[in-house]
Amino acid sequence: MGNSSVSEQDQASGSTFLGQPAALANLFGVEMWERFSFYGMTAILIYYLYYPVTDGGLGISQAAATSIVGAYGGTVYFSTIIGAWVADRLLGSERTLFYSAVLVIIGHVALATLPGLPGVGVGLVLVALGSGAVKANATSMVGELYGAGDNRRDAGYSIYYMGLNLGVLVGPLLTGLVNDIAGFRIGFALAALGMSVGLTQYVLYRGRLSGVSAEAANPLPRSDRLRYSAIALGVVVVVVAASVTHLLTADNLSGVVIVVTVLAAFGYFTIFLSSRKVTAVERSRIVAFIPLFIVSAVFWSLFQQQFTVLAIYADQRLDRNVFGWEFPAAWVRSITPVFLIIFAGLFAAMWTRLGPRQPTAPIKFAAGTAFTGLAFWAFLMFAGSGPNGAPLLGVVFICLLLTFGELLIAPVGLSLASKLAPAAFHTQTVALYYLSIALGTAAAGTLAQYYDVDNEVPYFATVGSFSVGVGVITALISPWIIRRMRGVR
Repeated sequence: MGNSSVSEQDQASGSTFLGQPAALANLFGVEMWERFSFYGMTAILIYYLYYPVTDGGLGISQAAATSIVGAYGGTVYFSTIIGAWVADRLLGSERTLFYSAVLVIIGHVALATLPGLPGVGVGLVLVALGSGAVKANATSMVGELYGAGDNRRDAGYSIYYMGLNLGVLVGPLLTGLVNDIAGFRIGFALAALGMSVGLTQYVLYRGRLSGVSAEAANPLPRSDRLRYSAIALGVVVVVVAASVTHLLTADNLSGVVIVVTVLAAFGYFTIFLSSRKVTAVERSRIVAFIPLFIVSAVFWSLFQQQFTVLAIYADQRLDRNVFGWEFPAAWVRSITPVFLIIFAGLFAAMWTRLGPRQPTAPIKFAAGTAFTGLAFWAFLMFAGSGPNGAPLLGVVFICLLLTFGELLIAPVGLSLASKLAPAAFHTQTVALYYLSIALGTAAAGTLAQYYDVDNEVPYFATVGSFSVGVGVITALISPWIIRRMRGVR
């Protein structure tokens, strides 16, 4: 059933969710719980890795821990291309989302029950594969709810993003508290419970998604299935062999993910630009997407340092004492979602009110990247304040700047990928956008290895300046990008 049919159904029945298609409520909910589990677990993961064994951790080096976290986060977003491929070629988005959610639950259970680094490896791989597929397909399904000329699309993605951030807010608060009281494994188990609630809600209200196509957009011929199965098996064998021979280590893990992601992105752009199924207009739009892909990767390489540099900063540099009680370091990860929940609705209303007069996507990307650079410059105000001496209000201000950056790029990027997507590669184009997040997230792990808690100024000054510079350059080339977008703003 086409997008216009979904919109027509809503208009005919009067069934809506905050002025949006009714089916948005189910996708809003399942992604909220997926984010609860993902961010809840990730908020305590780095501490589990580098805390000493006597404190319940694994006792590995801080540099190796940031590399693992960056590689894991990058793999989650990289896995969107796998989930998108399965949806487009095998199962369709709706069924792929269901099975992926089951995989996430199994991964969290593995983290909670299997001991040591083997448990980390198994658990993170399963969560990464499942969570990446949930992301790509839920986002693509939101896009299918709107017709080509429906001006509610950007506002709908902002509302969807607000629901997502409800999970981002509550996840670290609960897992951080439970971890402090009962230990890491109970914290991981809570993440599994959250995803289970999300899957239950999805199943109960699955019927609301009747307007979304349940079939693969570009079915894989049966004759090709054996070949692709052999390729998948070969990849697994290579990864296992690299791990056994120590070519793949904790310290270089994020760097390997960066290289693989760059190669995958190059391959995707090549396929899209050379495919006979892509029209001339669609090809021009993909060309316009290339610089925005790069800007997105730069943004996420800074923003995702909330899991690496900011996590370390919260643990070792931040004054977390409130009325004599030291709150969990993981709670700092919930500051940004508070602002996102507050401002997401305001941004959605602003874009709706401005309509065609709102800034173009490239200008939003430029401003978002610049705001993120300003956030890293703001860290310089507290350099030299000593161990656990940085003020909480200072970090709150930094998170506010990061929020403005995220709201200018993340929901806009999701919407833009849906609008620029060639018809034959709709879900995979959304996955390509997530690939920019994969690249940035893995880079956040690699960059964090250069952060020195005792000598912060060079690090914060350099990455902040680079991000602001990218924002300025993006604004300057925005007219060229807009021309190539062929009517998409």
